[in-house]
Amino acid sequence: MYIEMLLSSIAGLGLFLYGMNLMANGLQKVAGNKLKGFIKTLTKNRLMAVIVGMFVTMVIQSSSATSVMVVGFVNASIMTVSQAIGILFGANIGTTITGQMVSLNLSQIAPIAIAGGLILRATTKNNQLKDLAEILIGFGILFLGINYLKDSLSPLKDSPAFASLILNYGDNPFIGVLIGILMTLILQSSSATIGVLIALASQGILPFSTALYIIFGDNIGTCTTAVLSSLGTSNRGKQVALIHVTIKVIGTVYFMLFLQGILTDVVQQIDPNNIPRQIANAHTIFNVLNVIVLFPFANYIVKFAEWVLPDDTDEDESYEFRSYLDPLILVTPSIALKNTLYEFISMATEANKTIRYATIAIKNRDKDYIQKAYDSEDNVNRFEKSIVEYLVQISQQNVSSEDLMVIDELFNTANDIERISDHAENIADFATALIDKGIELDEEVTEELDYVFDLVYRGYSFSIDALSTGDMKKVAEVVEIEREIDRLKITIRDKHMKRMHKGKASPESGVFVMDLLSNLERISDHFRNIAETVKKLDPEMIG
Repeated sequence: MYIEMLLSSIAGLGLFLYGMNLMANGLQKVAGNKLKGFIKTLTKNRLMAVIVGMFVTMVIQSSSATSVMVVGFVNASIMTVSQAIGILFGANIGTTITGQMVSLNLSQIAPIAIAGGLILRATTKNNQLKDLAEILIGFGILFLGINYLKDSLSPLKDSPAFASLILNYGDNPFIGVLIGILMTLILQSSSATIGVLIALASQGILPFSTALYIIFGDNIGTCTTAVLSSLGTSNRGKQVALIHVTIKVIGTVYFMLFLQGILTDVVQQIDPNNIPRQIANAHTIFNVLNVIVLFPFANYIVKFAEWVLPDDTDEDESYEFRSYLDPLILVTPSIALKNTLYEFISMATEANKTIRYATIAIKNRDKDYIQKAYDSEDNVNRFEKSIVEYLVQISQQNVSSEDLMVIDELFNTANDIERISDHAENIADFATALIDKGIELDEEVTEELDYVFDLVYRGYSFSIDALSTGDMKKVAEVVEIEREIDRLKITIRDKHMKRMHKGKASPESGVFVMDLLSNLERISDHFRNIAETVKKLDPEMIG
């Protein structure tokens, strides 16, 4: 009997987790751009960060995933530790939504939700409606799973061994907390632990007093994912995990010492004879009240974490080499995609150095700048490799069709920036020839080339500004600059050819000027491509 019950329970729990994951995937696709926009509001104030944390966790259906994402943000220096604590507060509240849903016993509408989702997915070509269908199917499977889990656990009602276990150990707070920690550690989901408790309580085999201790342990156990994910990060990333643990442990301690009886009375008055609802409400009240109590002390909690785990001494010095491509953020692909744009800006800035070094090498006939250009080009290649690999990783997640289109465009953008750097490297090669062969350039062509250099600087700068801000005026300016460079290439080439025919310029200078103009023109083509990519991207993705 017990083996059959165990297998059935695992199947029910699997359906529950699968449904929750499916619903979360659909919600992420529907709310993807809103997630990106919400994250931008973090800089406003900590209360706003709490709201963001609630929203994100409700969408991705996992406070563990939110905490892992926040560890990644802080590790990548996208977010400060002070901002992160607000997100963690919000995540603690947002994670209670699933428990509230499960406790409402909506299993009777599960088949309707699944049928509606399947019909909608089969009959529509609209991507947003398909995402809605995924949410409905996930919602239905979640409740089918919890209902199946309840039925699977029903034999425990007649089990003397289970009754004896509850009788002997059910009132032991330390055992209850330990069970809660272990359950959440094994299931990797506090919502799943609450779901199991509700399933047991619905069969009348788990008293609220025992469930409450497990709830306390569940709240501590949910921190393990963030702790494990922080092990390979900087101390700032580890500080976030420590803060997460600190919030939960402090809450558990003062609730068990001072508020346990009050909490029990409150939830029993709200739903006198409904233990599943009492469990869900206790979970919600614990987390909401804990946020209210600890919110005023947020700065002290941050200082405590910084005292226990001081910032690495080399963190500030290495800031410019930080990568925004943290694998921890892949749990929310839409946000990971947004962060990729930050990495593009870093790559583009490095490519700008390659252009500057190469052209300065020509202007000053300075071989030191030639080597700087080569070194910078190597850095650009490394950026491209890491960005492309990260985009591939994002594409392998559950992403919307719109985000897949964005990924395709960003692959092209990575190639454009890398090709710009390649052409700048060619210009550095020409500088070597200019110096080694002693090629002389007359004053007129020198002034003309300097003007083209300035246009390239401006055009490339505008294209990167457009990519980082979505400014369509900059896009239009880039297009005009690219056309001007195309025109100047022909004009300068023809004028220099005439000077060569008149003996005012050497054939070697002619080859140099032609090659240089060709590469400058190709750079302008690529930065125009970058600017025009902005037209194809969602403004919320860029801004």
